Amino acid sequence: MIWTLVKVLLFFAAVAGITYGATLLLETDGGLHITAAGYEFTLGPLQAVVGLLLLMLALWLLLLVIGFLTATLRFLNGDETALSRYFDRNRERRGYQALSEGLVALASGENRVAMSRAVKAEKLLAKPELTTLLVAQAAEAAGDGARATAAYKALLEHEATRFVGIRGLLAQKVHEGDTETALKLAEKAFALKPRHLETQDILLKLQADAQDWKGARATLGAKARAGGLSKDLFRRRDAVLALQEAKTVMDASTSIEAREAAIAANKQSPDLIPAAAMAAHSMALAGDTKGATRVIRKAWEMQPHPDLAAAFAGIEPEETPEARLKRFRVLTELHPDHPETRMLKAELLIAAEDFPGARRALGDLVDTKPTGRALALMAAVERGEGGDEAAVRGWLAKALVAPRGPQWCCDKCHAIHAEWGPICENCGGFDTLSWREPPQTATPSPTGSELLPLLVTPPAPPAPAPEPAEEPEVIDLAAIARRAN
Repeated sequence: MIWTLVKVLLFFAAVAGITYGATLLLETDGGLHITAAGYEFTLGPLQAVVGLLLLMLALWLLLLVIGFLTATLRFLNGDETALSRYFDRNRERRGYQALSEGLVALASGENRVAMSRAVKAEKLLAKPELTTLLVAQAAEAAGDGARATAAYKALLEHEATRFVGIRGLLAQKVHEGDTETALKLAEKAFALKPRHLETQDILLKLQADAQDWKGARATLGAKARAGGLSKDLFRRRDAVLALQEAKTVMDASTSIEAREAAIAANKQSPDLIPAAAMAAHSMALAGDTKGATRVIRKAWEMQPHPDLAAAFAGIEPEETPEARLKRFRVLTELHPDHPETRMLKAELLIAAEDFPGARRALGDLVDTKPTGRALALMAAVERGEGGDEAAVRGWLAKALVAPRGPQWCCDKCHAIHAEWGPICENCGGFDTLSWREPPQTATPSPTGSELLPLLVTPPAPPAPAPEPAEEPEVIDLAAIARRAN
């Protein structure tokens, strides 16, 4: 309210000042005399002031016209002007609007709409790191692989977007199954950004699939240095890769290198069962039976496993069953109540033909942990003791439908593998196989419980042949009649 009153007072004061000045000019004597081209003009003070103001206005308008014409010529010439900046701002506004609409459409699953908005934004904006990437993603979502590939290749031309382009092409090649090209692209992406965790994982998997164990170990080391792995996990996975490298060397029939690699893998991760078995085999080949025994014993102390028992048996392959039973006490005295230890001891006693001892070694295992292997051992014990054949068949029938016990099972997809490997053949997971019991399913076995009565029930003895029935006595009435006469 006060500010409005002040503005009104200032307006009246300005009008009063102008009026007073005009009155002074009218009352002032003299004037302005202008002579030009034989003409003479006499202007009073007020007329001179008004003429001066009109002249200034005309000059201002003339300068505006000249500036407009100059700007038009520069605009037509392609130079930056206020007019060009206006059109640029308008184009940029429409481009960003199309870009935002494209992103929303892409997130909403409207792939065709996202594609059209991306093309429009690409025409309006000079930002390939945004528009070309949106075009690539929209084309990929819409199933236009050729357009997406062209967009990703366009990103390779700029330093700022080169990694994004390589990463997009890499994802395409992995999806297409072109692992050879994908490996080369992953190596380029890793060279650009060696600390990028996703690129490290993809490169590691591709190198493992290609059995490039040396390169995979280098990538794993870079991943550990970038903080993507803990020290314990790095040692474990590096041991896995070193073990596969040792297998490759062994396949090449270079036993010295194989022994060194296997022993190094076992030292990095003593709980890795395949590494321990291979290291023990390598030491046994070199004549270091004590070292092989020490390696197997240490691994068995961490987890009993049949592969370790097989490797331990391979140290002295020609020994008698009694000598082997004595030598295996190094293992059987560790974890004596473990099911694997009890079954190992039973197998050794069966080989030594000590069937009562094998039965004692199994104990209640067939009741508490009835696996197929334990029940098959019980069938062997039953047969070795001269038991009834029906009882042997009964144990074998139970073994047929019993769980198999611990196996190499993937921790991600739970797929079961016959032997250990660094990569799950089902889901592609790296170092996901562990020795454990797989989850039980309710799917019946087509050859299991249905055949159990046939296997358990002994065949019925053949029925005795029926005795021939006595022929009925034939009464000769005629003979009786003759005797009566």
